[in-house]
Amino acid sequence: MTSENEFEPRLGRMRKNGGAARTRRYTGRVLAAANLARGGPLLVNSSANGFSGSRMGRGAGVGRLLARRGTAGLLGSRRVVIKASIVRLAGKGAAGAAAHLRYLERDGTTRTSERGTLYGAESDAADRRAFQERTEGDRHQFRFIVSAEDGAEFEDLKPLTRRLMARAEEDLGTRLDWVAVDHFDTGHPHTHIIMRGKDDRGADLVIAREYLTTGMRRRASELLDLDLGPRSSREIEASRRAEIEQERLTSLDRALLHDADRDCIVSAAAGDASEQAIRTGRLAKLGRLGLAEPIRGGQWRLADGVEDTLRRMGERGDIIRTMQREFTRRGITRAQADQAIYDPAAGDTCPLVGRVVGRGLADEHGDRHYLIVDGIDGRSHFVGIGRGASLDTMLEGAVVRIEPLRAEVREADRTIAAVAAANGGRYDIDAHLRHDPSATQDYAEAHVQRLEAMRRLSGGATREPSGQWIISTDHLERAAAHEARMVRDRPVAIALLSSRPLAQLIDADAATWLDRDLLSTEPVVTRDTGFGTEVRDALERRRQWLVTHQFAEEVGARTSYRPDLLATLQRRELLRVAGQLSGELYLSFAEVAPGVRIDGILRRRVDLVSGRFALVEMSREFTLVPWRPALQPQIGKQVTGTVRRDGVSWSIRGRQGPIIS
Repeated sequence: MTSENEFEPRLGRMRKNGGAARTRRYTGRVLAAANLARGGPLLVNSSANGFSGSRMGRGAGVGRLLARRGTAGLLGSRRVVIKASIVRLAGKGAAGAAAHLRYLERDGTTRTSERGTLYGAESDAADRRAFQERTEGDRHQFRFIVSAEDGAEFEDLKPLTRRLMARAEEDLGTRLDWVAVDHFDTGHPHTHIIMRGKDDRGADLVIAREYLTTGMRRRASELLDLDLGPRSSREIEASRRAEIEQERLTSLDRALLHDADRDCIVSAAAGDASEQAIRTGRLAKLGRLGLAEPIRGGQWRLADGVEDTLRRMGERGDIIRTMQREFTRRGITRAQADQAIYDPAAGDTCPLVGRVVGRGLADEHGDRHYLIVDGIDGRSHFVGIGRGASLDTMLEGAVVRIEPLRAEVREADRTIAAVAAANGGRYDIDAHLRHDPSATQDYAEAHVQRLEAMRRLSGGATREPSGQWIISTDHLERAAAHEARMVRDRPVAIALLSSRPLAQLIDADAATWLDRDLLSTEPVVTRDTGFGTEVRDALERRRQWLVTHQFAEEVGARTSYRPDLLATLQRRELLRVAGQLSGELYLSFAEVAPGVRIDGILRRRVDLVSGRFALVEMSREFTLVPWRPALQPQIGKQVTGTVRRDGVSWSIRGRQGPIIS
């Protein structure tokens, strides 16, 4: 053998004495060489080593190389966190991607609290619309959030981002089309990078998982080391000491949990005096938090669930800091005692009525949004509203009602299962009407819409070309799982009570939220502080306005309201606005009564004080009818509906036939 990495096979007949042993040694050498070539041991019987696709895509070799450098030479490296995600652009994904870009350019994200600006590889002001046009037809896009621990040391993050993407182009062997924006609105400056899922030849860009999870982070760390130099031992120790008093899950806690035995007992002893002092200080902090207790001779017992508790404490601290930033940016003073986190998962959570103060992304990587709401209970609430929520129409100052959603099987699912059980596991409208003669066509078609939603969102139902649905025996379990997924993505229901600020409702010649509350048998309960005081004052002033304009009268200590108060005020506003729209559209306005059929083009949504309405243009006239969120994708399309007392029953033709909304 000329080197330790080469061997020479000697072929020949197996000898009787020692031949088997030599054969085993030879086979072992072959396997060892194969293991060295593939980067790991070959476990023939392990399914974990089967093909998983994890090494497919560009950058697989570089990613493995960077991942296997080990930690010995990286202890002093600058730390960088990179969160990577792949977003599909099919269906509603394209609209979501456009909204995401608009949100990244929001106000208050620069060092001077100004509007963020997209930039690219060659320009400090990238054209968002041009980038969106280039992404039309793309299957997917990549999103990265790059946050360097020492990002505050850089006056400008653009050069660092461009060098990182240039290095990624070298590793992946293709030019990359990307835009980025730097954010300084949190404690750690970070960069959002949006990258097309196409290579320089127009083919779908597939990046190996190892490069996305490790390789790109190591490249960023290398660039930081070049700019700032590796971290000194003093910097590393200072960073670890800074974690001692933090009320969140830290690297110190992970090390303690790693060293703890099965009884959750851990020792403060360590290799040197400095490390022992750090561990002792952290354990003492955990003791003050009630998450650890000393037992004997420098040993501590960690509380059950300490990791989850610390993680929740960290999330709560992040939320409080987010609220404080929002208040500071708006010049609002709030004591921490006046701040609350709205938890829809708690069983005793009540509906929340309040005014929208702020909005944003609680998790920019996971696309999870939040609202900050000034409640009528006098407190400011942080409300997580889930993924992909459309905030474009949720204006600051609007009054909303927020309720927790529960993952429960709907009555429609039970009906579908019952009809299918009686018809050999199949469901259609005819079978439904035979099963329940009292059901109407519209009622049965609403069940088809439910099945269509399950099929589209979670694959929980199967439709045949004939229009029949194959319903599995575990349909109710699938429906429950579907609802659980929906609640994870959208934990609360948000009802818009008023898109106008409270002050504009007091003397509005329209049906307002204040009027509905004055007529309600269960009016809102306010506290005499904060927004609660404002609502109480507005209700009294609105009551006086109604009395003055003869919509109500005072009888002793009580106030009597006209029975047709809401209908009259709403009609007055509709006629007033319809007169203005007639001049713009050169069409006459037609009021529609219950039972009348509407057939026309849905032009747009009209936001009034009385609520939201759909403008439907017919042949020579137009009408305004109550708006429903399901109409948003139908703007500009032909729609048909029947007016009812509680709204409109819409019949919208989709690709697979009629869908009743």
